[in-house]
Amino acid sequence: MISLSFPWALLLLPLPLLVWRLMPAHREPTPALRVPFFRRVAEAAGAEPRRGAVVRARSRLQMAAAALAWGLLVVALAGPERLGKPVEITRSARDVALAIDISGSMDTRDFKAPDGALQQRFAAVRDVVRRFVEGRQGDRLALIVFGSKAYLQSPLTEDLSAIVSLLDRTEVGMAGPHTALGDAIGLSIRTFEASEVEQRLLILLSDGADTASRMSPVNAAEIAADRGVEIHTVGVGDPAASGEDRVDLGALQDIARRGGGSYFYASDQDALAEVYARIDQMTPRKVETLSWRPRRSLAWIPMAGALAVVLATTAGLHLVSRRRPA
Repeated sequence: MISLSFPWALLLLPLPLLVWRLMPAHREPTPALRVPFFRRVAEAAGAEPRRGAVVRARSRLQMAAAALAWGLLVVALAGPERLGKPVEITRSARDVALAIDISGSMDTRDFKAPDGALQQRFAAVRDVVRRFVEGRQGDRLALIVFGSKAYLQSPLTEDLSAIVSLLDRTEVGMAGPHTALGDAIGLSIRTFEASEVEQRLLILLSDGADTASRMSPVNAAEIAADRGVEIHTVGVGDPAASGEDRVDLGALQDIARRGGGSYFYASDQDALAEVYARIDQMTPRKVETLSWRPRRSLAWIPMAGALAVVLATTAGLHLVSRRRPA
């Protein structure tokens, strides 16, 4: 399909005709010498008088060539282009941040695998999170790990393989032995500042109580809710433990409530996998579909045609003038 980018340019087609009809002809006076009895003087001198300078009228060929060249230039100015077939691009309208606790307590081996064996908490969490990430095709994900401090491992990206690679290289204790829930939420808020989509989801997983945050987790959750961030919390620790090894289920519930999300508790790997499946069902992925058609400019064709007409007409007139007898 061929279309014009600037169809209004076709209004210029009658411009030369309007100028020729409405504008007065250009006249320029020049000095001349009048010789009396010119013919007698020429006969006496034995010379044969010839025609002097005259204004020649334009031939029909010149007029047709000029009109054709002007029409082609106006068509080129109108921007003809070929439209390709529509191309649709689907992109996610949801950004997800994963905040994972890697404090010292995540090294505890009390997480039951599907075969009944006891696993390290973080190893079990990493296996489930890896499958969750691999199933988020089209979403943008960010990875945050926290212990005594919170660190951004990866900003929002659609490169899910990079998220999985960074997750595989993460080890317990890399961020310190303590737990900073509030700082992890605060870091996620700053991470979402680069997001322009409406659906922003934070999944916060922890097995301990907040002991190292500079910002209260509850206050951080309220700020996140004001910024449009929905928080889902997952507890994986032992509520009966003491000290920092005891998961603060009440705090996680309060964070989820203030963050507009849900709270979950997973005691084994199967339960954790079910938690992520439920989160995905509760917050179905939204997508945006963009449609566009590739355009290829064809303006060079009428421009080349106008140049060819001018060159051919000029060459033809030059040949005719050379063959004309003097």
